[in-house]
Amino acid sequence: MSAVLDLQLASEQSDIPAQNDFVAWLDQVFAALNIADKEITIRIVDEPESQQLNYQYRSKNSSTNVLSFPFEMPDFMGLVDDNDDEQNNSLADAEFNLLGDLVICAPVVTKEAQQQNKPLLHHWAHMVVHGTLHLLGYDHINDDDAEHMEALERQILQQLAIDDPYQNH
Repeated sequence: MSAVLDLQLASEQSDIPAQNDFVAWLDQVFAALNIADKEITIRIVDEPESQQLNYQYRSKNSSTNVLSFPFEMPDFMGLVDDNDDEQNNSLADAEFNLLGDLVICAPVVTKEAQQQNKPLLHHWAHMVVHGTLHLLGYDHINDDDAEHMEALERQILQQLAIDDPYQNH
């Protein structure tokens, strides 16, 4: 299992982890969930871009640590031949390796790590694991889902020798 990463650096911050760190964290998620190769874009931004995207997509007028944008299969209607069932079935059955995009706000991650008294690199790893699980359909809207997602996060981070991100610091 290996991640194909498109890392986009759109932040002025200098303490952003190296690309191989991001790949290692993604690979650990994929290994834990027995997921084959997936392509993911991680865009590292500053607060204005994070705030704009958070407002645009979540109606929240503040920056945030990580935003997840799962890949959605485009509607192929009009691009396929209505009379060619074989072509239509192959498009419907095609396996796309695009997982989606994460947008991580570097200044917010740094601030949170300081406030929570966590090593910065560990908090970055947590944000990547957390966001990737969102891309894979996990959520924390209700208590049962939150418990399941947080348990997965703990398990994956433990494999990276990172303490429970939800313990009191």
